[in-house]
This record gives sequence, C-alpha cells and structure tokens, in this order.
Amino acid sequence: FFQSDQQLIILHRVTQAKMSSPLWNCVISVLLFGSHIVLGQPQNVGESVASTLSLAPGIFPHLTATADSAPKRSESGTGAMMAWADRLYMVSYLSVDHGGSGTGLYEIDANMTITKIAEHSTCYANRIMHPETNQIVIGRWVINANREVFEITGNVSSVRLGAVAHLEHPESMVYLIGMDGNMYESDISVTAKGQNPTSKLLFNMVDELKIPAGQQPHFKAAHSVFPTATGNPKDNVPVLYVTSNTFNEADFVGDSTQGGEYAMGGRLGQYTIDGGWEIVDHRAYYEVTGRRNWGKVTFATGVDSKSVVLRVRDFGDDATPSTNSSWRTYRLPKASHAYDHLWQTEWPRIREVETERYLMDAHGMFYELSPLGWAGSAWGLRPVSQHLRMIPDFCSFRGALVLGGNQVSSIFDNNLVTGQAQAGLWFGKTDDLWSFGKPQGWGGPWRNSLVAPAEASDPYLMTGFDKKVLHLETHDNRSTSITIQVDIHGVAGSLPGFPWRNYQVIKLTGDDYVPYTFPEGFSAHWVRFVSSTAARVSATLMYT
Repeated sequence: FFQSDQQLIILHRVTQAKMSSPLWNCVISVLLFGSHIVLGQPQNVGESVASTLSLAPGIFPHLTATADSAPKRSESGTGAMMAWADRLYMVSYLSVDHGGSGTGLYEIDANMTITKIAEHSTCYANRIMHPETNQIVIGRWVINANREVFEITGNVSSVRLGAVAHLEHPESMVYLIGMDGNMYESDISVTAKGQNPTSKLLFNMVDELKIPAGQQPHFKAAHSVFPTATGNPKDNVPVLYVTSNTFNEADFVGDSTQGGEYAMGGRLGQYTIDGGWEIVDHRAYYEVTGRRNWGKVTFATGVDSKSVVLRVRDFGDDATPSTNSSWRTYRLPKASHAYDHLWQTEWPRIREVETERYLMDAHGMFYELSPLGWAGSAWGLRPVSQHLRMIPDFCSFRGALVLGGNQVSSIFDNNLVTGQAQAGLWFGKTDDLWSFGKPQGWGGPWRNSLVAPAEASDPYLMTGFDKKVLHLETHDNRSTSITIQVDIHGVAGSLPGFPWRNYQVIKLTGDDYVPYTFPEGFSAHWVRFVSSTAARVSATLMYT
C-alpha cells in the first residue's frame, strides 16, 4: 500500500494465495474505508487486483521512466504518450542526442503492467495518428493496429520532435521535425510490406527561418493544415507550421528596452510547397495544433517578456467557411517565471482529453479551450488551475487523465542534488485539475512599450480569475490617458454589433505610476488598452 494525499493506492498483485476469507474481506474494508478505491471480489491465484480497482488520483511508482545513473546523466522526461490498440504507448527522452542512456519506448496495458519495447539514447517527444495507414508514429517508431512495431531508419541519431502530415503525399508520408532544426520525410506506408520506413533530410529550418548565429534553435512542435474555405483562394493551399521556443536573457532584456523588438531566435514559421518558408512571428513559440474539422482552427502558444502569447487562425471548412482567416493575437497571464528560459518550458501542449474540447497547458496554467473559432474569435477559453508539475505531455487512457512528468534532471551534473533522472506518471480524472492551484498569474500587453496614439493593445484574458489589479506606468515623462476597454461577449471586433466597451479612463502625468483595482466580482472575457498619445507605457495585470 502507498499513502498519497490521504488516500490509499494499491499496487499489489495477489500471486501467492486465494484470499477469500471473511477476515480478509473485513481487513480490506477497514483499510479502504474513506478512500476512493473500490475493490471487486477477491482474485484467483495469479490474477491482478489492479483489474478490479478504481484508483484514486496519484502516482504509480512502478510506471516511472528512468535514465541510467552512469556514465552520462542528463534527463528523463515523458516525451509523448498515446493510447492505441488497447495500450498506452510512452516514449521518454534525454536532454540531447547521446546525453545518457536508459530511455526508451514503453507499452502499458490495462493492468498497469509496463514493458520497455525499445531503447534509445536521444530526445523524442512526438506522436501522431496517421489515419491513412491506420498507424501511429511515436518517437522513431511506427505502430500499427495489431501492435506491430517498426523503426524509422536513416539518420536516426538526429533528434526528432515532431511528426506531422505530409503536404504532398499525406496518404503515405509524414514529416519528421528535429529540435535542432532538421526536417525529414518518411514513407510509413511500407510497413504494410513488413518493411521499416527510411527517412530523408529535406531542410535545415535554422537557415530557412533565419535564426541568428549564436541563438540555440529549439524546435518544439509542428502542424499541417489543408485549407479549402478561407474566403481567400491564395490561402487555400496546404501549409505546415513549425515552432521554436528560443527565449533567453537577450530576449528578456531586449524586449523590455527596445519597445517590443523580437530579433532573437524564437519562431512561428510556415512552409508551403510553392511559397517555401516564411516567418510568421519572431517570438518564442512552443505549441501549434488544430483539428481537421470545425473550421480547421489552428492555435499556437508561446511567450515573450510580457506574457503568454496565444495566436489563432480560423481557416474555415466547407460547412462553415471562414469570415476572417488572418492570424489573431491574444495574451494570457504567466502563472510562473520558472518557465521563461527555452530549456524550462519542455513541451506545454494543447491536447484533447475530453471529447471535442481541448485542455491547454501554458506556462504553469491549465486552460479549457474550445476548438471552435466562430467569427474568427477565441471566446471559448478559461483558466482551470495553476500547477508546479512539469508536464511534457498528457492524454487519456482507460477513462483516466494521464499526466507525464519530468521530476529529476541533473543536466550533465549541473545540479548535484538530483541523482538519477526520472519521470513518473500521474493518473486521475480531468475534473481533479480543479483541485490543483487556484488560477493566478501576471503579465500584460505593454512592458516599457512605445505605443502609438489610438492604437489598441493586444487583448488580454480576464475571465476566470478572482482578484484583479492593473498597474499603469509611463517611462519617458510624456503624459497620456489610458482607456481601459473590455470585451464582454468574447467576440468584440469579430462579430458585428459587439464592440469593445470603454470601461475607465486613467490619466498618467509625466513619469507616472497609477494602480487600479477592479471591483470585486467584475470580469469580462478580454481587456485591452488604448493610449491617447504616443508614449512609452507599461500595463501589467496581477491576478490573485
């Protein structure tokens, strides 16, 4: 037995004897009284108690993925998890290629039995279902519906982070995206012939997206879209999006002193067959994803020195053509500053863990997110909880929410008090997330930013938070008036008849600072700010 959060979690197999006596049943009833564990009838010899248990939320130590303690020590994180063919497949990762040993591809069955089915010594954090061939790609492995495992060969020593649909041959091929910037393609349909797929190098995205020398590329995610109803024929072409979350002290200092100049290594980039590579945004992004229906809305999350950044693009589909297929930018609070550096973020994901709705993890905060983008807006977003856990991936398995982990990382002995690298799994219900930390955070659209007169800031999330305080500052001795505007319905500026509403005007005189506390209970979907004159201003919101 394990005691966790005052609830008992049984991790015991009855293999020695049949325990069917009244006394045994009495003992079990006493031990489990008040817990969330439901015990079925006593098991026969060799049967698993786990198959009849409903387990309370918690950690299962025997499902931990570890890296070897020697000779190299870096990291062991949960790179990707995916339920497939009655199993949960999981791949763990090292910090860099050949940064240790002991990581691998794992298979977990319904009885919580874990089996390592392959080993590797690099960094894998990708998973995708390929419906055209009825397979999944996780790490460098392809697994069909019969649980046959094939290995993608070729330059397998290269770090691979993303696996996405191929723009020209989606029926048979995928792209493989490397954290270091290399992009490959692979024909995974050859597994039907019993063959292992090979990989071919296509691009070096560091060069294609012009990441400056001296900046570490750190590509994190990729997503393919096949638009048909954007309302603009030139946009109805297949497009691949990639993200790099490069963000370090140069970004933090430069962004706060240069009025929002992003000349560093972060990227949201796109690739089309005819147009080649283009930079969508120079900021650091760590996720980009979307569904194939419901407007094919694409979401990208990232960060700068001001706040979390959420970008949304509604491509539309044949049933609901887009009314505005351009990118829209929103801002969200940071729940922590311990995710700012490019290494610290790991892989904050947007995943579907309850049918047809997203769970979004961004900078230490979970959000519920609707996959819809009606009227080109992002109104279906609200915070759920903040957390301390490092969660590189999460998914659903056997009715449970499964959170990956990354608990201990010495990173080549730079932290001498960690020991063996390891990552455990947390199992629970989605609604258990409400019992995590209260949604709190800080940030804003302006941080020592040179703002133009009458030009509105990016919208900043307001709904779902409790106490709210605004801090306004000027930095260049220029007086101005700041108008606070609120979006009550979540569609201001997108849907006719629902404008931004003026809420309050605050005057700043010279080098000034004015705090403003919103009334208790006041809220709106989004808030933004408009300056009456050109000035260098900060607008910071604290939610507690």
